[in-house]
Amino acid sequence: MTPTRLAIGGLAAATVLGLTAAVRAEPEKVAVFDFQFAHGAPTPPTEDDKARLKRTSDEFRTLLKDTGRYTLVPTDPVKDDVAKTSDLRACGGCADTFGKALGADSVFVGEVQKVSNLILNINVYHRSLKEGAPEKAFSVDLRGNTDESFDRGIKYLVKNQLLER
Repeated sequence: MTPTRLAIGGLAAATVLGLTAAVRAEPEKVAVFDFQFAHGAPTPPTEDDKARLKRTSDEFRTLLKDTGRYTLVPTDPVKDDVAKTSDLRACGGCADTFGKALGADSVFVGEVQKVSNLILNINVYHRSLKEGAPEKAFSVDLRGNTDESFDRGIKYLVKNQLLER
């Protein structure tokens, strides 16, 4: 290969790499709403359950932020409206509406299904706010209603499912 071709090929590769880096330089702006309990559980959540849910929401936000892939959009401006919605999964797209109002590119909604104190699921749903984009779902089963099981579960979900896509 001649030096000129080598230089042109190197320049083309550098341009492609530069464009790829530029695309990756802008993290996705996401609205992450507080996790909710799924409706229909045989037993209502306890105060410990509610505290655990809050911790899991906060940990999820931290894990997302630490990846560098996401910029968290504050959800406080719509907090009162979200509080009026008992189920962000069954409100006819209200999470998308809230996310758009916040200027987010996508939204994350999380819910915990409490089957019993032994069997629980953490489910996270991610939806791009681009027209027609499909929703992506991530889920992890928990055995035991403890701080440790929730901490391990949300970390596993992010590391082994959400970041693998």
